[in-house]
Amino acid sequence: MTIRTESRLTIASSVDEVWDYVCDVGRWPEWAPTVLECWVRGGGPLQPGSRVDQRAKDLGRTHRRSQEVTVVEAPRHVAFAGRMGTSPSRWGMELEPVDDKQTDAKMWIEIDPAGIMRAVPGLFKGSLQRVSDREMVAMKAALESATREGAES
Repeated sequence: MTIRTESRLTIASSVDEVWDYVCDVGRWPEWAPTVLECWVRGGGPLQPGSRVDQRAKDLGRTHRRSQEVTVVEAPRHVAFAGRMGTSPSRWGMELEPVDDKQTDAKMWIEIDPAGIMRAVPGLFKGSLQRVSDREMVAMKAALESATREGAES
């Protein structure tokens, strides 16, 4: 049984600006609360097969984790695969222009529960939804703040 969540909102920034922000993995700690540090292994841009490594903190412990980039379709779709705890997981962003200054952004997450996660899928899905909603709000705030600052310069 796959658990899937989706978070969607409109960001007052162009598709290109949102794409650049999402693909700048060094900035992920700005919007992803469990990510302390993030980088593309070996450097370079995101491309299918690249590894994104992180120093993360969740459940009170700091650890490393890694995700494989599975899809890069600039500037509309990027996706990753890795593990959430003991469970295989996938997540991605899909971007659609509303107009030249706004973007409809959707983050989706899929997890195939394993181990303890199988025992409480409803509780786990609710928690996952809250985190992804919070991440999208933080992403929107960061991008719109940068857009406002750029307009004021």
